[in-house]
Amino acid sequence: MQHFKTITEYYKAIGLDAPRHPHFDIKSFEENMGKVASVMTPFRHELYFIGIKVDGGGKVLLGHNTTFPKGITVFFNSPFQIQSWDTMPDWSGYYILISKDFIASSHLFDRLLDDYPFLKIEESIPFEINKADVPEILFIYERIKEEYLGGNEDKFSFIEVYILQLLNQLRRLFLKNIDKQTLNEQIHSANTKILSDFQELIKTSFYPDTKIAASSNIHSPSYYADILHIHPNHLNAVVKSITGITALRLIHNHILELAKAELVQTNVNVKEIAYNLHFDSPSNFGAFFKKNTGLTPVSYRKNA
Repeated sequence: MQHFKTITEYYKAIGLDAPRHPHFDIKSFEENMGKVASVMTPFRHELYFIGIKVDGGGKVLLGHNTTFPKGITVFFNSPFQIQSWDTMPDWSGYYILISKDFIASSHLFDRLLDDYPFLKIEESIPFEINKADVPEILFIYERIKEEYLGGNEDKFSFIEVYILQLLNQLRRLFLKNIDKQTLNEQIHSANTKILSDFQELIKTSFYPDTKIAASSNIHSPSYYADILHIHPNHLNAVVKSITGITALRLIHNHILELAKAELVQTNVNVKEIAYNLHFDSPSNFGAFFKKNTGLTPVSYRKNA
């Protein structure tokens, strides 16, 4: 499956020129017609996409969702989400593409996934909106594009505010159009699966016969988020919402359980335990263990 890390890589694959800015772009669907690939087999990218299709035929598949509305449609993609399409060359509307680096660079987006749930649902839900709601949405896109194409040095300060305005407007429409009970059930189901898969990955990653690349850090939530094809911030938010602790704490708790079992039930020396648990040195293992238990590994073994 194709995987695109940047807007430039993504655009090259679908037949478009590189964007003006490496981490942000806005376009009308009309200006892409005749250039963009009409068919794309399943792929992933590491970008946030927020679009409105005012008119046009064909089909877009987002995650597991195979029902793409035929009317005026608002739809989203989050990083690592699988998508594909088979569309007609008659689309009108707008979209913006935003990289994770763009999001991370602004404090305005600190609570992006918490405040705008439609950006974090694994099963993205495209939805139709009323014709009366279209002008206000298009106006915001047009303001963003006008600023983007302008020459003001502070244009992205304005663009960030307009993006939040767009997200707030779409959230209002989203909650109006999507049944809240269905939404909550889908979020809970998706989040429960993510947590279950994460916990299973932690366990299997520390199995003695599991092959881990030398460059991999299985102590980091980012390692597991990459395997699960979600953003590390999303993984952490999911874990914390269900368990009350962070993703990193969950990993550390598992490491501690394994370490304590080795120290109590075996005679394996501390140095070997450290490397078996993928610490880069015994001293780092010792510091980790003491920070979390108040005892050195040797003291813990003696007092067990």
